[in-house]
Amino acid sequence: MEEQTTPVRQQHKFSVDRLQRYLSVKSRVSNNDALTVRQYSAGQSNPTFLIQTPSNSYVLRKKPPGELLPGAHKVDREYRVQKALFSAGFPVPQPLLHCTDAEVIGTDFYLMQHMKGRIFRDMRLPGVRAAERTALYVAAVEVLAKLHSLDLASLNLDGYGKGPGYCKRQVSTWTKQYTAAAHRDIPAMNELSDWLRKNLPASDNEVTLVHGDFRLDNLVFHPTEARVIAVLDWELSTTGQPLADLAYFLMPKYWPKSLNMLSTMGSLKGIEGIPSVNDLISIYCRCRGIPTALPELNFYLALSVFKMAGIAQGIYARHLLGNASAPNAAQFAHCVEPLAKFALQLAQRCVFLARSITGPTEEALFLQTAKGQAVLHQVKDFMRQYVLPAQQQVAEYYSKHAQSLQRWHTPQVIEDLKVKAREAGLWNLFLPAVSGLSQLDYAYIAEETGRCLFAPEVFNCQAPDTGNMEVLHMFGSEEQKKTWLEPLLRGESRSCFCMTEPDVASSDATNMECTLHRDGDHYVINGKKWWSSGAGNPQCKVAIVMCRSGSQDVGSRHGQHSMILVPVHTPGVKLVRPLTVFGQDDAIHGGHFEVHFENVRVPLANIILGEGRGFEIAQGRLGPGRLHHCMRAVGAAELALELLCQRAASRSTFGKKLYQHEVVAHWIAECRLMIEQTRLLTLQAAHALDTVGSRAARKQIAMIKVAAARMACKVVDIAIQVYGGAGVSGDVPLAQLYSYVRTLRIADGPDEVHLSSIAGLELRDQLKKAQAKL
Repeated sequence: MEEQTTPVRQQHKFSVDRLQRYLSVKSRVSNNDALTVRQYSAGQSNPTFLIQTPSNSYVLRKKPPGELLPGAHKVDREYRVQKALFSAGFPVPQPLLHCTDAEVIGTDFYLMQHMKGRIFRDMRLPGVRAAERTALYVAAVEVLAKLHSLDLASLNLDGYGKGPGYCKRQVSTWTKQYTAAAHRDIPAMNELSDWLRKNLPASDNEVTLVHGDFRLDNLVFHPTEARVIAVLDWELSTTGQPLADLAYFLMPKYWPKSLNMLSTMGSLKGIEGIPSVNDLISIYCRCRGIPTALPELNFYLALSVFKMAGIAQGIYARHLLGNASAPNAAQFAHCVEPLAKFALQLAQRCVFLARSITGPTEEALFLQTAKGQAVLHQVKDFMRQYVLPAQQQVAEYYSKHAQSLQRWHTPQVIEDLKVKAREAGLWNLFLPAVSGLSQLDYAYIAEETGRCLFAPEVFNCQAPDTGNMEVLHMFGSEEQKKTWLEPLLRGESRSCFCMTEPDVASSDATNMECTLHRDGDHYVINGKKWWSSGAGNPQCKVAIVMCRSGSQDVGSRHGQHSMILVPVHTPGVKLVRPLTVFGQDDAIHGGHFEVHFENVRVPLANIILGEGRGFEIAQGRLGPGRLHHCMRAVGAAELALELLCQRAASRSTFGKKLYQHEVVAHWIAECRLMIEQTRLLTLQAAHALDTVGSRAARKQIAMIKVAAARMACKVVDIAIQVYGGAGVSGDVPLAQLYSYVRTLRIADGPDEVHLSSIAGLELRDQLKKAQAKL
């Protein structure tokens, strides 16, 4: 919603002419400009005004006129903190000037940039779709975590707050503020103040910049995206305990329906799309890298409501003095006592994150975060609206160019979809450091994109680029990231991965013979690779090549190989031929090429992590990559089962529908069983990656690698059988799906290698159990 303005209220009027003269001296406006001033309807503290000229819009914040509560309405602090945050790149309006000359408009004021976007005054977000509600709340808690993660020293806010002991000071400050503004004695407020004073958190030493009034209605969201472009109203900001900010933001989630005396603060209970407290805490803690157990949350919630009650009392006091900032100030007199009683109820409750104590329940098994759920909804909508309808157009492109070099180029329809996806924020979802999603979050998304062969590319989540980007993100030097990772993340280039070789049994990766030796300030590479996926795409600019390091004289079989970045246009790099999969060259994925390296020279700086570190890098690369493949295989199997059921319901043989034949009915049931089992196994592996890391999750990853490919092969094969001759034709996508999922049983290591690994790890775990019992 756009923020509403009204003519300036009588008690807040000031000389527009004097303001214009002052701003003209400061080069903000011209004396010849028609300057208009309107007052924002909302806001109960410092009056706020929209200042407009024919070419620019600004926002002015000033002190209220008349007698004020001690220490309140410090617009100089607002200006100072916004200036520091804007310089640090945090989303705030750019502060432009601060005026301390009361002769200009009667009080101190400051001017800032006007941010055009959406402000939601009703935290229940009426009229907003459930998926967008989720995304908006997730964006809000993420920006709060970002605020609390800022390096306080680098902000140059020396003396801005008093640091440790924040909670004690807050209880004292708001008790004094309330007492100074109270128009009658309210026993519940006295009792609440006393409880807070006696139940201060055991540790109150954490210090960050805190906002002090962090609510949804103090945020400006992008006009069309679920993204915070500005955090407003820094009047109560200081330094201290960040959990007080988090609790203040979570407070409406506990708001009882009986307390809906303010239209903007209705209860959020039961409103579809608004994330749970657990989810919001989980997102916040993950963004900050802190534990999710918050055992003193009830104190912070009670403090938040106490503060709100104090604010309500101050608003009513300004009404009595005749200098209120908004016309509805009188009604706040009726809020103070109910708020205090509600806070006392919260104070006695144990309202910390239940999941951290009780462990996962069946309902919460492998549950996405709120952000993950929101992104999944967006991806599903995007797939349904744009990607799936484009399949016919993409198929026609590759059919038309089947015999020409044009087939290696990405069709324009996919390029257009990539632009749309990036504009929608659905980009690089696979990389937690960029997307903010966990591996478990992305597993659900990968399954959805597995329903269409080119969908991962639309979201810049296609193999092998995802694995290569992960390698560069985790192990690349700053120069390597700048040169190769950043263009890949922007979708401006593509890459390939050169590991498997034609002349050796590559199922034992230590057999690789492609050599790397140092010659002055260069490495020289010689050898043959094949199944280098993506190498045929004209946008493929770099290959990550696994080589045996000739200079490495080590005993370990796994310490003799290195990974190095080779620009594909380097002299000596030769694309020999595209390999076919069941007769198809898979041009839609950039093909799978045999690549020869003949005295290829690349700078020493192109080595990744260092010589002999190749297998170490490979383990980091293959964990998440295998997970993505497996969940896409689950999505492909879901599509195959969907097509199978459609065929079984529409075709008849021997006087009855196909599904009425017992064998077909059993096939359908078996397919559903296999898909569900594999999905759970894969989600377990994703959870393990998130919680214990790639190395500790080796057994789970090996298990899904075998299970997912086998399952998808079986399901697609059954679907082909139900379709008969049509199943192996190009009229339905089953034959193409089969070639993809059958290849998975070899790609990233054959099933047999993974089974051996699973057996070895299982024996190790069983022996540990046996020893523990002794």
